[in-house]
Amino acid sequence: MTKTDFNRPVAFFDFDGTLTTKDSLMPFLKFVVGKPVYYIKLFAISPILIAYFLKLIRNDVAKQLVLKWYLSGYLKDELFDLGSKFSHEIIPGMLRAEGIERLRWHQQLGHECILVSASLDVYLSSWVKMENINALLSSQLAVREDCITGKLKGGNCFGEQKVQRILEWLNGRLPPFIYAYGNSKGDESMLMFANEGFLFKKKQGFIKING
Repeated sequence: MTKTDFNRPVAFFDFDGTLTTKDSLMPFLKFVVGKPVYYIKLFAISPILIAYFLKLIRNDVAKQLVLKWYLSGYLKDELFDLGSKFSHEIIPGMLRAEGIERLRWHQQLGHECILVSASLDVYLSSWVKMENINALLSSQLAVREDCITGKLKGGNCFGEQKVQRILEWLNGRLPPFIYAYGNSKGDESMLMFANEGFLFKKKQGFIKING
């Protein structure tokens, strides 16, 4: 990742559904445990997923239950190695052309480009290096004695948490102009925080909703 320069405009990008065509977490879990185990575990946690879709449990609660079921007990280094392989082998086939085009446009103009995602650092940290993105603000897996606990360190980077992470990263500094890109309600706070916020719609592409 390149050095931060707050004299340049900054573009904040969501990942899932914005730079990709679909969610990346479940494909990552399948990549880690393999198809047979993935589907067995998926069946076992189906009540959790149903409760989430029915809005009976919060996003962050459901996510940590899923992560604990799939990833608890993995060694940190082992999981980061798997995350690196996932970012090289699987993510390229998931990318959304319109989102990557926007990313490249900002990079060509010399803008700071920051990934702000509820997805996990274990694979996004490798991907941002591959794509020369300046910084990563994402959900992080908690570790105890070099083992993954399945819990999130510092909460789920979703909704208002995205703005909080951005403010912490800015540390009181103000870029000359801020762009933001997202695709869901979980990104709306970040989009409204920016000078110009763009929401992706499948039939319309990126629509300016702020600025």
